[in-house]
Amino acid sequence: MDAPKLTSTLELLRWIGWAQRKAGEEWVRERELSFEQSFALAYLTQNPGAIQRDLAQATRTSPASVSGLLQGLERRGLVERRTVPGDERSKRIYLTAAGTELTAGFETAMNAADETILAPLDPAERDTLHALLLKITAELPQPTR
Repeated sequence: MDAPKLTSTLELLRWIGWAQRKAGEEWVRERELSFEQSFALAYLTQNPGAIQRDLAQATRTSPASVSGLLQGLERRGLVERRTVPGDERSKRIYLTAAGTELTAGFETAMNAADETILAPLDPAERDTLHALLLKITAELPQPTR
């Protein structure tokens, strides 16, 4: 299959993002997760004890959508919501042992995908690409975590 004829820099960057997402989708599919569920689990791995509002901001969805997402993950025994002492309405979200076990290896899988994507570049080219991307992203609004 011939590569698509992409001409702009941003089209090429989107193609790289697509390749990275495809690698992640395979890992996610093997674990019978949706992309949204896997994102939530990855977020909670990095932010244990986050509140639902934090997760809604990170996923750029509504608290109601996140609530439904969390209910599905709770039914599978992958996350638990714990009430904050002194504030019965506020709940913190944590991965369970099963959630931690299920998500183990994701970082390794994504690092392998990154290596595959960047394989055509030598170390100096990788450093140059990284520096240029840092320069571009320094001027962009920062995504919320």
